[in-house]
This record gives sequence, C-alpha cells and structure tokens, in this order.
Amino acid sequence: MTYSRRGAVDLSALGQAAAPTTSGESGATAGGSYAVDVDEQNFQDVVQSSLNHLVVIALWSPRSPQSAEYNSQVGAVVDSYAGKILLATIDVDANPQVAQAFGVQGVPTLVGLVKGQPVPLLQGTADEAQLRQVFDELVTIAVQNGVAGRAQPTARATDGATEAEEVVEDPRFAAADAAFAAGDFETAVAEYEKLKVQYPADAEVAERLAGVKLMSRTQGVDLSEARRAAADAPDDVDAQLLVADLDVSGGHVEDAFDRLIQLVKKLSGDEREAVRERLIELFTVVGIADPRVAAARRALAAALY
Repeated sequence: MTYSRRGAVDLSALGQAAAPTTSGESGATAGGSYAVDVDEQNFQDVVQSSLNHLVVIALWSPRSPQSAEYNSQVGAVVDSYAGKILLATIDVDANPQVAQAFGVQGVPTLVGLVKGQPVPLLQGTADEAQLRQVFDELVTIAVQNGVAGRAQPTARATDGATEAEEVVEDPRFAAADAAFAAGDFETAVAEYEKLKVQYPADAEVAERLAGVKLMSRTQGVDLSEARRAAADAPDDVDAQLLVADLDVSGGHVEDAFDRLIQLVKKLSGDEREAVRERLIELFTVVGIADPRVAAARRALAAALY
C-alpha cells in the first residue's frame, strides 16, 4: 500500500475520445449510494464536479476479481461520508487512456480528485480503518482548498443494470463557486456569507465559507516569514492567527489548535473572543467529527472556564 499527496497527471485530453468500448461488468455493481461508473467519454464531467465536491477514482479490472470486490468495500466507506465523497469506478481494460493518464501499474488503485487535480492515494487493497484514515485526510485537504460541497446520491436502474447519474450541483452556490474559480476570494466569501445568513444551520454552507476564508487569508503568504514574525512578536495576535491558519492548511492541525488555545489562556476581552472565533472556524475546516477537533474543543472549554 502506498500513499502520497500529489501526482503529475495530465487529464486534459480525457473525455475527448470517441465512444468507449464497454465491459461486461460494472465496477459499481457492488453498490454504493454515492458511486458512479465512469468512462473516457464522460470522464471530464467527473473532473468538473471535483471543483465542488471531492471525488475518489477507483481503477479496477474485471480480470482481477479482487479489485472488483474491493469496490464494494470502498463504496460502503464512501457512503458513510454522506456525499462528501463521490466514488467514480473506472474499468481500466475498457478505458485504457484513463489508465495511461494515471500511470496505473496495478489494480485496485485509488486516486483522489480535488479541483481537477489528482491526489494519489492507495495502490492495492486496504482495510476499512486505513481507508477512513486516508479519506479523512483527503476531505481535510479538499476543504482547505475550498472544496466542501456534497454530491447527490446516484440513481440505479431498477432492472439491475447500473447507470451514472449526472451530478446535480446546488444552485445556491453558483455565484460563490464562479467567483472562487476566478480567484476572486473576496466575492466568494461575500456570497457564502449571504448564504450563511439565509441558512444559518446549513453545515455545508458553513464548511464552504470556512474553507474559502482560510484560503483567502493564506493565499500567497510566505510560511517562513509568517513563522519568523510570530516568533519575534509572541503577543501579536494577528501574527499568531496567521501561523495557525497556515498550520491547518499544511496539515499541522494539532499545532494550530494548541497555538490558539494557549493564546486564549492569556488573553482577555475582544482579542480573546477573536481567537476563540478563529478556533471555531478552523474546527469547521478540519471537520467536527475529527478526533483532534473533539480534543481541542475540550481544551478550549477548559481555557475559557
């Protein structure tokens, strides 16, 4: 089993091929409420949808019964994320251009897609605990990059055959997503804040808003300079907040939480409240189900009271 964060894969040519060959089996027959079968012809639809929600590509082959069976296990785990992940199964025998683009050396292979960019995950099989660990980290990476949408459950034909349903994106997010895609973070944040007022209890709106705000604050910031500034001025709240943002973006979640909790302990008044609010926002970015968030919430409560 191997895992890495980024891979150089050119996906631009896929989806321009003629009608693909078909396989006698389907990678999604194993089930899954958030699973679709993908081929070379409609692959770019999946790439496009990864701008709004996380996609995991499962590359398999009917010549490998193990890889086909593995899709069932992966699909069950994906379902537990309730739309945070869409599983796209691809038969590498029927779709050789996809296999070539990803440099597939064996099946099963899992690859994430975040805003159209591939994130190599696993080659070979993994148990449920390993899958959850990798998917949890991938969800965090996606949210940090402003991708916090949810896929819709997919439709299955009643005659037993499987069909890929075109993912329907939530129209509420159209203006914010367009601004984000154009790199206009200020407008994207403003649009999500409007939605937050309209839908104060909507977790997806809160996640998207927190992710885009984090990106807007850290865009173009030099990590070394930010750390040096924070070290030179330990009482500079803004400097400490920025390093915490950068730590969350870089995956150093516990370091970020601890930095801000220590600040809460020694601050008072408006500054203390500003740090508390930033912590709550970063909890949303990381995900309320993350055990690191639960531990930090307890530490924050102790620091406050």
